[in-house]
Amino acid sequence: MSRIIMESVPGKQITLAHIIASPDPILYRKLGLDPNIDYHNAAIGILCQTPYETAIITADIALKAASIQLGFVDRFSGTLVVTGSISDVTIAWEHSLDYAVNVLGFDVCNITKA
Repeated sequence: MSRIIMESVPGKQITLAHIIASPDPILYRKLGLDPNIDYHNAAIGILCQTPYETAIITADIALKAASIQLGFVDRFSGTLVVTGSISDVTIAWEHSLDYAVNVLGFDVCNITKA
């Protein structure tokens, strides 16, 4: 028997900002996302943040910045999942991270571009 304990360190931070470009269709189905899309130009964006309520703010910023769809917003875990074209999800994340750093004063995970 194993026991898993999840902990969060208080602070203003984004610990994960990831874009899955051209994901496998099974991923959409398993996550309960809209499977009726062009998979070759599609992306799934995942953002994890604390305080958890920030997911509401970053969802709003992302929606206003690009033509994306909300897949999941959880104000109890700080998780935000969006879908859209690769370019739109990238734009949404750039705006969300910029707002978190420059307006909210967040620490953001290391940002690398492939």
